[in-house]
Amino acid sequence: MDVLARNNVTVSGRPDGPPMLFAHGFGCDQNMWRYVTPAFADSHRIVLFDHVGAGGSDLTAYDRQRYSDLSGYADDVLDICSALDLTDVTFVGHSVSAMMGVIAATKEPERFSRLVLVGPSPRYTDDGDYVGGFTTEDIEGLLESLDSNYLGWSSAMAPVIMGNPDRPQLGDELTNSFCRTDPEIARDFARVTFTADNRVELSQVRVPTLVLQCSDDVIAPAAVGAYVHEQVAGSTLVQLEATGHCPNLSAPEETAAAIRAFLDRQ
Repeated sequence: MDVLARNNVTVSGRPDGPPMLFAHGFGCDQNMWRYVTPAFADSHRIVLFDHVGAGGSDLTAYDRQRYSDLSGYADDVLDICSALDLTDVTFVGHSVSAMMGVIAATKEPERFSRLVLVGPSPRYTDDGDYVGGFTTEDIEGLLESLDSNYLGWSSAMAPVIMGNPDRPQLGDELTNSFCRTDPEIARDFARVTFTADNRVELSQVRVPTLVLQCSDDVIAPAAVGAYVHEQVAGSTLVQLEATGHCPNLSAPEETAAAIRAFLDRQ
């Protein structure tokens, strides 16, 4: 299978620059990075892609067994790196894709030079002393609602996830993005996302890592960002003024500036 077609890979920016690979979150596509990537186009090779089931990806490539956990999506990241012969990669992952990057970097650490984790969460449900932000009942209810009425769930949840109620157009964009995603695949992806537990992989990361934590993030609260920072040795935690879960849309300049400052320190 043509990996680049499967994941609708697009390459831009400086052809001979070090690669930056941007991965979008649940219900989104590569278009969600459009306000962030221009800040790096003069200095880096920009690689964007869509997860299978999203954007311009090849829906016929969806394999329920392959994508039954986040490792399958991490393998897609590695396939893209292999197809483009990428090394010294700065991986920028939003939301669930942050953990895909962590998994990919533990599988093939030689590919990656840095990780940028935007609103990461290794586990969404609380577990003993670990605070994920949701109870098991919360997640079961969320998934049941999504299963029964995906479009209704999208319309209700997207504005909550986005935050920034004073800018309803942002919630509208996320709602529309959710609604463009294949519903059957989205339901599977949601279950994989919200039931995952990838805490053990955090301690295996061996590359410089930036954790970008949003304010008032209902999906990945501050305690989760602090946990990721504590578990990834030598990581940098930056608390953004941006509110909600999607700073790549709501505060792209602040997001890009934080990433640039991190790259310049390395």
